[in-house]
Amino acid sequence: MSNYKKVTIADDPRVELHDSLGLTGAEISVNHLPAGAGVPFVHAHKSNEEIYAVLSGRGRAVIDGDTVTLAAGDWLRIAPAAKRQFFAAEDCAIRFLCIQVREGSLGAYTREDAIV
Repeated sequence: MSNYKKVTIADDPRVELHDSLGLTGAEISVNHLPAGAGVPFVHAHKSNEEIYAVLSGRGRAVIDGDTVTLAAGDWLRIAPAAKRQFFAAEDCAIRFLCIQVREGSLGAYTREDAIV
């Protein structure tokens, strides 16, 4: 068995990678909202924080009633209990990555977790 897995994803509105990559510690999704569109629901999580990376375009997130403007290059971390919803700008699409991990689970990282 190989120690890695590579996939190529389609340009769909939403692609979840947990199954196709065999992820065991995170969920990653690639999301695209056309200009003027929004995620059709507000949601929160029981135990997973979400980290968002805006890959292209512009939009906004409404988090616990606060509006946060988003643009390419922005990164955003949202605690599990926060209620959130995402929207593309009226005149511009937005493409973003969402990384979902259990809050408080990071034990070591970078050099602390590396074997050199």
